[in-house]
Amino acid sequence: MGVVAFDELLRGLHQGASAQAAGIRRGYGGPPARAVSVRCGLARLRCASLLKPLYAWVTAAHIPDAERWRRHAEPAVVVSSNLDTLNLWLAVGPRVILDGIYQRTGVVWALPNGDPSRFGSVEVSAEEVATAYAALAQAAVAGDPVAGTILDWMRTVKGDQTFGAREALRSPEAGVKCGWYGAPDETCLRTHAVAVLPRGGTRATVVVGMTAQPYTGAHDRETYVSRIADGLSVEGEHERVAGELLRGLMRATLSELGHDRQP
Repeated sequence: MGVVAFDELLRGLHQGASAQAAGIRRGYGGPPARAVSVRCGLARLRCASLLKPLYAWVTAAHIPDAERWRRHAEPAVVVSSNLDTLNLWLAVGPRVILDGIYQRTGVVWALPNGDPSRFGSVEVSAEEVATAYAALAQAAVAGDPVAGTILDWMRTVKGDQTFGAREALRSPEAGVKCGWYGAPDETCLRTHAVAVLPRGGTRATVVVGMTAQPYTGAHDRETYVSRIADGLSVEGEHERVAGELLRGLMRATLSELGHDRQP
């Protein structure tokens, strides 16, 4: 796969589409660190729900009631609950959360423009997401109990909310989190995924795919917005529009990292 696979995937993008992929493989006692990234279109994309495990990780230190934290953090990660994420986001504060992510990962993300309660409007790159999740994975193996719990939850994410990432990467025990949304002020659907693959020791492999596919059909958009308003699932529409591309980006990234060729 590698560069040829990326070229084939990106060459087929529709006009106005954006796609990114990034991966990191690193850790003491393993092969030399390796990173790969590719981008077509916008340099940064709204994160949708891709960062919810990172929000959960950071907020634990700021909510003294551990049971209350878990009551909201677990569904935020496992079933991508927006209401529970919003509870954590507003209780701790977006500036505190984003600063906490920076302190732990070195990745700087800014508050979204407009309404600061819109946690899914933080703009990120795939490379930044991979870097942040690699830090989460290595903190877990170094003994951070909250990071370990977050990764355990990511391994239980199931069904349509994984967009087939585990199958695409041939890693049934991978921790996965996806994000999907098409805001009324956008002409695209955003479908993103991150996977943390088991390596052992302090080694970590992280793969990220991000897409923003044009979505301008009047009937499709009206139906989509209606389903969102009614609290109905829209994962199937994201799968139809972007699932194949998302999995292709992740497979090509993993191949370029040489994950399967390493012990």
